[in-house]
Amino acid sequence: MKRLALLTVLVAFSAFAHAAPEIYVIDNSQTSSQFSFNSLGGSSQTHRFDKVSGKVVFDPVSRTGTAEVNIDASSVNTGHRVFNHHLQSASFFDAANHPTITFKSSKAVLDDEETSMAGELTIKGVTQPVTLAISGFQCMQDPVYKVESCGAQATVTVKRSDFNMGKFAFLASNEITLNMAIKAVKMSSLIQLASRDIGK
Repeated sequence: MKRLALLTVLVAFSAFAHAAPEIYVIDNSQTSSQFSFNSLGGSSQTHRFDKVSGKVVFDPVSRTGTAEVNIDASSVNTGHRVFNHHLQSASFFDAANHPTITFKSSKAVLDDEETSMAGELTIKGVTQPVTLAISGFQCMQDPVYKVESCGAQATVTVKRSDFNMGKFAFLASNEITLNMAIKAVKMSSLIQLASRDIGK
């Protein structure tokens, strides 16, 4: 009887553990974060941030999850060193005093159809509620590294004046679109991969 009770507990615990949400770590090498705006009322310009980190917590049973994305403001890359310094200055991102741009979401349904994820975006120390449009969410095993990963496209349009970055409106549009192609790797897979490397 005791063995049966113990077996029941172990099976229940195993089922709970299997259904528990998984943590996925954002892979900077396979993630891109771009922002675009209209310049001088005409052409659209697109630039990027080179350093993105964070995590996605995903429950495969309920298909729900949360996300935390951290963007290094000093990694802004326009292809021009002078323009990079200008965007890093106090007039815009003020990277010296506010080094990180963050997005923290509330729970949302994540599937392979178009969906949305509400949360808070913080730029230059100012936090505003935003809703990201999410598309193409999918999880699969990487055929090369044999690790499970999830990917998605996330887009949101904000007004830079809402984040105390409204200067030079005659040069660049107030509306800025942030577009992120995110790939995150399951943490348990990373641990297994590291263990395999150590064992070699």
